[in-house]
Amino acid sequence: MRVCSILLLVIFLMSTATASQQAGTGEKRSFRGSDGASIDAIVTALYAAVSGTAGKKADWNRLRGLFTDTAKLRPVIWKGAKDVTLRTISIEEYIRFATQFFTTRSFHEKEVGRRVERFGHIAHVFSTYESYHELHDPVPFTRGINSIQLYHDGSRWWIVSVLWDEEREGAAIPERYLQRP
Repeated sequence: MRVCSILLLVIFLMSTATASQQAGTGEKRSFRGSDGASIDAIVTALYAAVSGTAGKKADWNRLRGLFTDTAKLRPVIWKGAKDVTLRTISIEEYIRFATQFFTTRSFHEKEVGRRVERFGHIAHVFSTYESYHELHDPVPFTRGINSIQLYHDGSRWWIVSVLWDEEREGAAIPERYLQRP
């Protein structure tokens, strides 16, 4: 019985430390109070945080505040018709790249479709996007799907990972992923 009590205490302390770590108590992490309030809010905030205008300073602290400390971004990279690989980057690696990119170029991404699956404290969002160089471009330069994994800590939603793939010849986005529920 005593061993069980000690084991339960250790598990509790580990989960408390993990939740505190994921809640972003570090100096670099901040978030708008409403960003994690719902699945819709955090997905909307994600698109706003990864979009930017050339020469305008981005709010990287907002982006950091959307993700757990161990979150990863995973783009599928196509190098040819059959040559595909998965790249894994941290939020900080993305920020370093995007900071340099936004000095001379703009990038705007908007959601055009969404499917959500949820159970308990986890959710999976299949979010279809369109990417534009400028806000008012009439046609996107690419489209794709973000597979977003979310975790609710009892207070708010956190992004655990984002995996994405772009539409290309021979792999059009199915109509069911272009609709919003």
